[in-house]
This record gives sequence, structure tokens and C-alpha cells, in this order.
Amino acid sequence: MSLFKRSATELVGTFWLVLGGCGSAVLAAAFPDVGIGLLGVSLAFGLTVLTMAFAIGHISGCHLNPAVSLGLVVGGRFPAKELPAYIIAQVIGGVIAAALLYFIASGKPGFDLAGGLASNGYGEHSPGGYSMAAGFVCELVMTAMFILIILGATDKRAPAGLAPIAIGLGLTLIHLISIPVTNTSVNPARSTGPALIVGGWAIQQLWMFWVAPLLGAVIGGVVYRWLGKEDT
Repeated sequence: MSLFKRSATELVGTFWLVLGGCGSAVLAAAFPDVGIGLLGVSLAFGLTVLTMAFAIGHISGCHLNPAVSLGLVVGGRFPAKELPAYIIAQVIGGVIAAALLYFIASGKPGFDLAGGLASNGYGEHSPGGYSMAAGFVCELVMTAMFILIILGATDKRAPAGLAPIAIGLGLTLIHLISIPVTNTSVNPARSTGPALIVGGWAIQQLWMFWVAPLLGAVIGGVVYRWLGKEDT
């Protein structure tokens, strides 16, 4: 499969992740009387990865996340030379999804972009008012653990065919833990899409949702490469 086609597949998959995950937060989390809440949004993000893993995993590997692609490079599972193409495609997919979500959400009377469009943030823009330091550490650790889950679940020694379930549930758990802290990123492409639509504070704080996940991905890749290496 050509790099162009695999990158295009990553664009589609990341589009689905941002539309499904952020869409659930913006459109359904607090819907009158039957809002899905934090649990529902967490599950939605997990389901986007689970469904795409089965749909496109055999085409592109279903990274859907620059941090995942970097973690796979560090873990020895993905060629570094293909990393830029994947990251560009993922970011484009996230931006398109955020733009579509904005179009849909703004179709309701009284919609206000000040709500953040599910943007990630810290300090006064953290759902729970958590500090920048707390948010940074949370994003770093959650991403590192996500990479460990992905590398472990896709290891040739792991049970065959179950990786999408483990990865999807892993992302669900990560959101259950960290939505109150940063609205959960662990994915620079997911953060970039809404931030570009919202602008202002979301752009100013976007740096953290690139730096912390990418650093966490490197840590996760290094740790699993050591843990998973068979002793000689």
C-alpha cells in the first residue's frame, strides 16, 4: 500500500476520532435530561479508536495520533521516514472534523464558541481548574501508558485479534481519569483541530498538548522496547 493511500486513511480515521469524540462532548455530553456525561464522552473516544482499528488497521495501522506514530517509531514498529506524512494527514483530519463539528453545533440557537468546542486546556480552561504543571504531567503519563498499551497489545506474542479492544478500552480509561484535568488530549491532532476553530486561549495553550503527549510517547516507546525485549 502506498504511503499516500495510508496517509489518506489516517486522515479519515483521525477525522472520525475527533468528530466522534469531540462531537459527543459538544453535542451530547450535557444534552437536556439525557446527557451522556463524562462516562459517555470517554466511551465515545474509545469507540472511535475501536471501530477504526477494525476498519482501517489493516491499511494504515490506525495510529490516528501523532504521539502514537512517534511512539511506534521509538518502539521500532514504524519507519521514521514516514512519520511526517502521517502527522500531517492526522492534523488535517482533525481540523476538518473540528470545522464540521463547529458547523453542526452552530446550527442550534444560542450556540456559543466560548464553550471551547471540546478544546484542551489548563488553569482556568481546565474543566476542574487544574494547574499547568498538573495538566502537563497528566498528559505525559497518560500518553506514555497509552503507548505501552498499544505496543503490548499489538506485540506478536499478544493474543491475536484483540488489540483493538484493549486499545479502545485503554483510551476510554484514560479519558475517565483525565477529562477533569485537561479535557484529555494525549493526541496533538485531536487538540489542534478544535484549537484552530476556537482561537485565542486555545491556541495559546496548544503547545502543551503537543509537547507533553510527544514526550510521553517517547517515554512509552523506550520503556516498552526495554520491557518487551526477550532476555538472552
